[in-house]
Amino acid sequence: MAQEDHVAGDKAQNDTAKQKKPTSAYRQLRRKFAKTRLRAPLVWLNHRNLSPHDVFAAAYPKSGSTWVRFVLFEILSGLPAGFKSINQLMTTVGRHDTGLRSLPGGGRLISTHEQYRKDYHRAIYVVRDARDVLLSEFAFLKALDYFRGDLDKFISTFLFTCGSAYGYGPWQRHVSSWLDSPIAGTGNLLVVRYEDVRQDPVLWFGRMTEFLRVNADREKIKLAVENNSIQKMREKEDREPVRASIKGRFVRTGAVRGWVSQLSPAQVRLIEEHTGSALLRLGYPLSSQLNAESETGFGADRRVDDRHAGTDLLAAENRPSK
Repeated sequence: MAQEDHVAGDKAQNDTAKQKKPTSAYRQLRRKFAKTRLRAPLVWLNHRNLSPHDVFAAAYPKSGSTWVRFVLFEILSGLPAGFKSINQLMTTVGRHDTGLRSLPGGGRLISTHEQYRKDYHRAIYVVRDARDVLLSEFAFLKALDYFRGDLDKFISTFLFTCGSAYGYGPWQRHVSSWLDSPIAGTGNLLVVRYEDVRQDPVLWFGRMTEFLRVNADREKIKLAVENNSIQKMREKEDREPVRASIKGRFVRTGAVRGWVSQLSPAQVRLIEEHTGSALLRLGYPLSSQLNAESETGFGADRRVDDRHAGTDLLAAENRPSK
């Protein structure tokens, strides 16, 4: 039965590819519009009709937020997560009128890729190593025909200009906007590293549900995590292809430190020159530190230390200030 479903999914994906292009004239126009000064009023319009009980699931694009939303959707709703159900019930800001009111007080969990705004009173902010984010975003935009240059050109876009297809700003500025926001250190911002969630998902989704003030037992969380593994999310993408599926995959490998084998030393140096302070603030070691670990032979032990260091740093970021 599973094999038949997979074959059916492949057929659906192939049929979709024949009917659709990775992008449309409207989406291309929207992307260009997002890089102009006219973007500001559109963003303002998207943030109307919010409730003080709403909580935001915030992240820079390609930081693992889709996976986090899939798991949280199953925990909060008790329904199986899929691309259609997520887009209809756990929506992005601007489409939140139809969002599932699953939080205390009738609040919704609303997804956003924006930098911090005063509209955000309570949020989970998911971060990921910028070097992996960059590679994932590059592959995604190439699949959508949104970017046609090479990786070196994209690195400059990522670091110095809009950073993404829709003008969310350079990664390092996005991170700083949240970590230095008025809600940071107040108990209303939970900063979560994607890599930590991958390492111990039951623990971290437990912390997220606690932050959302929702009761969820360990077995419920564990089942939601199992239902949304990388392989199972790829199967869901096969059944419900999205535009990025036409020339590649929306759900990629979710690699941790994939950048080590995919970026040149010169590319890494340029990226770290501009994102290094934010990386260190979040507990991500720089390449020079990793190289030193390799030379001393303590790499495996230090990887464990890195996880603890990152957790300690985030604990400091998440701890309410006195």
